[in-house]
Parts: sequence; C-alpha cells; structure tokens
Amino acid sequence: MSEAQSITGEQGIARELTAFQTNILTILAKEPMYGLAIKRELEEYYGTEVNHGRLYPNLDELVELGLVEKSELDKRTNQYSLTDDGYEAVLDGLRWSLSKVVTGDDRADEISEIIDDSYDN
Repeated sequence: MSEAQSITGEQGIARELTAFQTNILTILAKEPMYGLAIKRELEEYYGTEVNHGRLYPNLDELVELGLVEKSELDKRTNQYSLTDDGYEAVLDGLRWSLSKVVTGDDRADEISEIIDDSYDN
C-alpha cells in the first residue's frame, strides 16, 4: 500500500489522505500541472528535494481515487488536474482545519486577513 491508508469512501476522503497527498491536491487546486512542476512546488514548500519515487506513486494513487485526472500532454509528459471530487477533498480539509483554528472573532479576523492577502498576491 502507498502512503495513504485504506480509503473508506467518498465522504471525508481528505481525512484519510497523507499530508503529502493533501499538499499535491492543494497545488493542483491552482491549475493543472505536469509532474515536474508539481515536484518544484512541493520542493519550494518543503525546502528539500522531493523524490520521483515518492511523487509519482502518490499521484497515481490520487488518480486511482478519482481525485486527480491524468492526461497526456505529449509522449513523455503527463498533465495532472484536480477533479470535482479532488476539489471537494481540498474543501473538506480546509473546513476541518478551520473548525479547529477559528475559535472566536479574533481568529476569524486573522483568517479573513490571510484570505484577503492571498487575493492581493
């Protein structure tokens, strides 16, 4: 079995994914990308090299789970894009995180500032 443990169904699937897989989905929420572009984004986030042997099996599993769609750009390059279920998994993870972080008006305001700042960038 790869990084994710057994998936128990579509509802709450984000809760069964590894942090690495969740990060891949989050990256793909921005736009479809080819594997090396995803690898670069992950390396920028982690500050260290991401092994091909870790990235591609996780991408393949996310494809098998129906969270990511894989298409061929050319004979050597695949493009990966988030499916509707993948987008819902990202939202589910965000909802859960926010339900734990936002405990009052001050924290809600901080989250609103983060969201506003992301639109400015």
